[in-house]
Amino acid sequence: SSCKNEPVVDKSNPFFSEFNTPFGVPPFDKIMAKHYLPAFEQGFAEGKKEIEAIISSKKKPTFNNTIVALDKSGSLLTKVRSVFNCQTSANTSDSLQNLEMEISPKISAYEDENRLNPELFKSIKYVWDNPESYKLNSEQKYTLDNIYKEFVRNGANLNSDDQEKLKSINQKLSV
Repeated sequence: SSCKNEPVVDKSNPFFSEFNTPFGVPPFDKIMAKHYLPAFEQGFAEGKKEIEAIISSKKKPTFNNTIVALDKSGSLLTKVRSVFNCQTSANTSDSLQNLEMEISPKISAYEDENRLNPELFKSIKYVWDNPESYKLNSEQKYTLDNIYKEFVRNGANLNSDDQEKLKSINQKLSV
């Protein structure tokens, strides 16, 4: 018995298992247009759960429980987007173009939901404001800096009215 809100996982969908190919290359011969939407939906659902776990944590934000967790979140969505972007730029079709029109606003909304999440940004900013607390190496500092700047560049410091305007603009641009 699964929850009503959870998408049904189709085991024949190549995105729901490891790519058992040389070098983990996507099995393009097995991926059909019908596989993308369920994989995107599952990716959104998993990503939302992972973000929720970060912001609902009662622990003080740290590099590991905030930045590392955020960096690792959305792995299925990243996988699906990479393959989809390759497919739509190199070997598109009418069905993929239609799907692109349907999925682009959903991706934009998902990204805005995360990047404009005040609780998530508060945790990121806390870590960014206190880097000396974590004994970060240069790669970790780079990751922290990039994530913080990505959120700022995408509107995290804007007031709520301006964030709503930004969301509206992002939705229009995504189509």
